Amino acid sequence: MSGPVAKPRLHLVDGTLELFRAHFSRRPAHSAPGGLEAKATIGVAASILALLHDETEAVTHLGVAFGNPLRSFRHELFAGYKTDEGVPAEVRAQLGPVEEAVRALGVVVWSVDRWEADDALATAAARFRDGFSQVRILTPDKDLGQSLRGRSVVQVDRLRQKEIDAASVLLSKGVEPSSLPDLVALLGDAEDGIPGLPGIGEKTAATLLRRYHHLDAIPDDPARWDVEVRGATKIAATLRAERPAALLYRTLATLVEDVPLPQTVAAELRFAGVPRAAFTAWCDRMGVPGLKTRPTRWM
Repeated sequence: MSGPVAKPRLHLVDGTLELFRAHFSRRPAHSAPGGLEAKATIGVAASILALLHDETEAVTHLGVAFGNPLRSFRHELFAGYKTDEGVPAEVRAQLGPVEEAVRALGVVVWSVDRWEADDALATAAARFRDGFSQVRILTPDKDLGQSLRGRSVVQVDRLRQKEIDAASVLLSKGVEPSSLPDLVALLGDAEDGIPGLPGIGEKTAATLLRRYHHLDAIPDDPARWDVEVRGATKIAATLRAERPAALLYRTLATLVEDVPLPQTVAAELRFAGVPRAAFTAWCDRMGVPGLKTRPTRWM
């Protein structure tokens, strides 16, 4: 009598981050036959191919998310949110072609235009985690830390060969993953253009959120705090005065978990192999015949 069938793992990739990484990598420039500077697109395709053939990761189910365009509802909420003004024109020009490249590999692609790639990944992790033994989010982006759940949802930085789980977040940040948006609201995030609140340091923010978890639960009266915080009276006054700003910053830092992804069941994310005709045709369009023989997992 056979035992229960083990659940597979789900791999989720931040395609937008992969595109930028490939653009700024040492990979040589490459112009496709039509004149498109396609270095980053070719780099992403090669990276996904490497993942598909990584025996350690043993990919069976996979989704890749792209933010296209590079603006989201957060820019409408707050003018100071991270700007896309410095994005190289050649990267913008590859937002469509890179999605085409990943689809040619037979991989599920999520292209979101009001959200960010991170929102699609957070949605997929929340929606599908019960159907898999583990969800592995392949990005070092700290924002995805809030999606981690024990060992069932983890982050993987492929370049640094580093794995991050919920316990790692608690150890490094001093708070549970679910409190990370609140932490950003208090401390700010220069990379994302979130200012944070004045006069609140990392230790104080972590102490309060480790005890109360969310901004809303921190008592207005510092006399009711049952954790020791230096300068509690002044900090409490800041929290009261800046509450609307803090709640806005938390909204900016909170990943959306209800992006309307078309897939509803785990089986729709199964990687069935590279479709030979579609992939070889794509290689011809991009002028990369050398990639035609790279796949070994054909549909």
